[in-house]
Amino acid sequence: MALHEILRSGSYDVVALITTVTSQYQRICMHGVRESLLEAQAKATGIPCDKIYMSYEPTNQEYEAKLKATLHTYLAKGIKRVVFGDIFLEDLKAYRDQNLAAWGMEGIYPLWKRDSRELIQHFVTQGFKAVLVCVDERVLPESWAGKSIDETFLADLPDGVDPCGENGEYHTFVYEGPIFQDKIDITLGEQVVKAPFVYRDVLLGGL
Repeated sequence: MALHEILRSGSYDVVALITTVTSQYQRICMHGVRESLLEAQAKATGIPCDKIYMSYEPTNQEYEAKLKATLHTYLAKGIKRVVFGDIFLEDLKAYRDQNLAAWGMEGIYPLWKRDSRELIQHFVTQGFKAVLVCVDERVLPESWAGKSIDETFLADLPDGVDPCGENGEYHTFVYEGPIFQDKIDITLGEQVVKAPFVYRDVLLGGL
C-alpha cells in the first residue's frame, strides 16, 4: 500500500525496493517468505529489488551496519529519501528517523496515522490480494495462517487485532494488485509452528 500511494502521487521516482534476506535460508528475515517470491514481486512491479543478506537472527548492530552501507550507495547517487509503510508505531518511526538522519537521509511515511480499518478496506477494494504467511497465535487462531485477505477476513477479524497487523499480529505476501503488471501464481505449502508464531509456506506456481 505504501508503494501504491507513492507511485500514484506522481511526486517521486522509485528506484529500488530494499529487503533483508537471511543468507542461510534465502527467505525474508521478518516473515520467512521465499526469496524466489520476493523476486517475482519485484519483477511484477518492474522495480529492481536490492537484497541485503543477513545472518540467521541478526543483531541490531548487523542490521544497522548493512542497511547503512546499502543506503550509502544510493546517497552517493543523490537519493536521500526512503519510504516505509509504518502506520502508527511511534517508537519504530523514531528509530528509523534517528538512523536516517545520522546517515544524511530522511524517511517518507505515506500511510502514517491513517485509519487501519479504512486502509485494509481500501486494500481489498483496490484489487490487492494477499495471503497470511505468519500469524501470532496469541491473538489469532493457528488456522488463519494461509488465510486470504478479503471481505470475509475483514468480517471475521477478532476484536483487539489491528486490521493491518501493525502490532505484528500477522504478516502477508501480496500476489496481485494495481502495482503489479501481472498476477503472481502461488500455491500454499506446509505449515510450521515456532511458538508463538505460525508460518505458512508459499510456493511459486498455481494449482
